[in-house]
Amino acid sequence: MKELAYFDGEISESATLKVPFDDRARFFGDGVYEAAIARNYHIFQLDDHLNRLFRSLALIDIEPNFNKDELVTLLNELSRKVDLANQFIYFQVSRGVAPRNHDYDIKLKPTVSIVIREGFDVLGQLYQPVAVQLEEDIRFAMCHVKTLNLLPNVLSTHRANKKGLFETIYHRNGRVTECAHSNVHILKDGILQTAPTDQYILPGVTRKLLLENCHLMGISVREEAFSTEDLFSADEVMITATADLCIQVNQIDGVAVGGKAPQLLKKLQDKMYQDYLRETE
Repeated sequence: MKELAYFDGEISESATLKVPFDDRARFFGDGVYEAAIARNYHIFQLDDHLNRLFRSLALIDIEPNFNKDELVTLLNELSRKVDLANQFIYFQVSRGVAPRNHDYDIKLKPTVSIVIREGFDVLGQLYQPVAVQLEEDIRFAMCHVKTLNLLPNVLSTHRANKKGLFETIYHRNGRVTECAHSNVHILKDGILQTAPTDQYILPGVTRKLLLENCHLMGISVREEAFSTEDLFSADEVMITATADLCIQVNQIDGVAVGGKAPQLLKKLQDKMYQDYLRETE
């Protein structure tokens, strides 16, 4: 198969797979998800993705009827059914199927959905600087949960793409939080600074790897809030996401930024890519 879709034991192509009308994901976005990449059928940072999935489930009061090992086995088995060895893997868990009602029965059986299709060219975009925009962060205060409720992110991404931009960086009254679908960081005077993992940002899996590599490389890290002004005065601005291991931002709202610590940035990018190659060899 070139593409695989899975819903609670049923396997098909995404265009033909049928799902229950009353799944709470459809009415309420009542569920959580993860997105990962695979190379050579090895899913990159899978353990971190699963840890975050189970943490998100607990935060919204969903009790899964499976454990982490069972989900690992399922994902690996499904991955092997797809012809392409380099993959994008999306998996979500909803609260379950029930007649539409804001309240829910704690005993509902969660539903599992998985989509596997051709993956991203990680190397092709790693060293290509990107332009982004700034927007006020009007999302709710549960950004630390990887929820299915992504409408503000969707609209921000569309506005950015209409302008030919790669991403939107959010801020709350001048305090930088994260991006529409990634985390944002700055380098200043040899120190990496990133927003703290409070309720206003998602604790990114690639963000975690970036911080671990900074510690390994002797780069000081500050998990402290920073401002939009700090973005424009930073030596480098970077974004990280599942397939965006450490991408340089060189323009924000049409204003050139960064470019003052290219060697340090390149070392970080190289280390991130080496980790990706090693884990998926």
